[in-house]
Amino acid sequence: MAKKVAVIGAGVSGLISLKCCVDEGLEPTCFERTEDIGGVWRFKEKVEDGQASIYQSVITNTSKEMSCFSDFPMPEDFPNFLHNSKLLEYFRIFAKKFDLLKYIQFQTTVLSVRKCPDFSSSGQWKVVTQSNGKEQSAVFDAVMVCSGHHFLPHIPLKSFPGIERFKGQYFHSRQYKHPDGFEGKRILVIGMGNSGSDIAVELSKNAAQVFISTRHGTWVMSRVSEDGYPWDSVFHTRFRSMLRNVLPRTVVKWMIEQQMNRWFNHENYGLEPQNKYIMKEPVLNDDVPSRLLCGAIKVKSTVKELTETSAIFEDGTVEENIDVIIFATGYRFSFPFLEDSLVKVENNMVSLYKYIFPAHLEKSTFACIGLIQPLGSIFPTAELQARWVTRVFKGLCSLPSERTMMMDIIKRNEKRIDLFGESQSQTLQTNYVDYLDELALEIGAKPDFCSLLFKDPKLAVRLYFGPCNSYQYRLAGPGQWEGARSAIFTQKQRILKPLKTRVLKDSSNFPVSFLLKILGLLAIVVAFFCQLQWS
Repeated sequence: MAKKVAVIGAGVSGLISLKCCVDEGLEPTCFERTEDIGGVWRFKEKVEDGQASIYQSVITNTSKEMSCFSDFPMPEDFPNFLHNSKLLEYFRIFAKKFDLLKYIQFQTTVLSVRKCPDFSSSGQWKVVTQSNGKEQSAVFDAVMVCSGHHFLPHIPLKSFPGIERFKGQYFHSRQYKHPDGFEGKRILVIGMGNSGSDIAVELSKNAAQVFISTRHGTWVMSRVSEDGYPWDSVFHTRFRSMLRNVLPRTVVKWMIEQQMNRWFNHENYGLEPQNKYIMKEPVLNDDVPSRLLCGAIKVKSTVKELTETSAIFEDGTVEENIDVIIFATGYRFSFPFLEDSLVKVENNMVSLYKYIFPAHLEKSTFACIGLIQPLGSIFPTAELQARWVTRVFKGLCSLPSERTMMMDIIKRNEKRIDLFGESQSQTLQTNYVDYLDELALEIGAKPDFCSLLFKDPKLAVRLYFGPCNSYQYRLAGPGQWEGARSAIFTQKQRILKPLKTRVLKDSSNFPVSFLLKILGLLAIVVAFFCQLQWS
């Protein structure tokens, strides 16, 4: 008999978990408290308690080729960075293709997940749900929690003395939907992550003035990288990941600083991070430097105090007549349906083996999917997590001892602090390519480069020096997809397709840039020999 699996949440992690369950012959039931799929990526005008919420203009920070599921490329005419409505369309196509909706119980809230009395032998869970005011309970062989980490808005009002006197409007960024109604206002955005930067840029086009307060500064990157390709298809290659791993830390951090300042000098814009050698997640925004140049946005230091109408900053400056304060101060996550003894959240941190499994359970029948912030797309990350988890549930993969898992959790946390710092906003941060390979290794899906160098050298070179996309993890092992190799070699075609909307006349295929490089090299050689002749 197939094992029954409870999947909590029908966002991106829940959808891919459903598919992985079906692929492994498990019997999933998904509980989704809202009326539709999509989770955080489904825009709703009204903010609901306990629900993720986005503003209408949200666009992905990771490109379509680096974000799609491993055996289901996005349509080639889709733009490289997707508006939330376009991404939701992809989820709907995906769910229809693999017939996933039939496993989802909508408008059903999970009230509790508890071990069955015989858990030590059965590994089973009692799940209590509520729908239309009626409670029901059912026993499941395993549980996958896919409820995400954008759960509770974090508004540290105690850190802002005088907020109780402020006469203007203030709210958390999750309540922001669109710029209507903010025209002509003087607005202070507190927090310069991706949401804070997006909102500040959007409001600055019609507001009287926008200020953005940042405690530590931040690196700002464009979505557009070398030769106009998406940033993540250039940044996330195995070759570059290898360099970041083997080179001395000081060299790597120097390289990152040079790369970040290639677009614009962050120091000149007041944005340079306080600790620029911490690998904090950068802000992806193409408009921030332009809006700063225009004076529409002004960068400020930490808010020291608020008065009835003004903001006083740590550097002693004061901005008067503030009408609106938007707290883009992030989220805290919580699992109200779980006991603390199962997954305890402390200081916005949880203790999970490889960010997935509680280490202390007698049976490995519980997992959290998507409770992570990789320096890359969450979609392939959650997919590999789900592929591994479902094979553990099925008994095809096993976990190490509790002691080994606890040692890994401690060591991983120490490494995270060393790389990303101790900020509560970085508690789920991890390297991208390294983590994907680590998960793929668990299920036997990591590409074997030594073998490929002999059997398919062209593919081996593409895998190592090209974008580390999800298709690579379908070349071999369980869940092998026959279209994986083709998808890897046609990736560039799908990147360029939505850009080539104007037909151009055929031009010479010989690249001018290559000719200039050859001429430059010849000039250096000539100069070298001339120097020898004169010496």
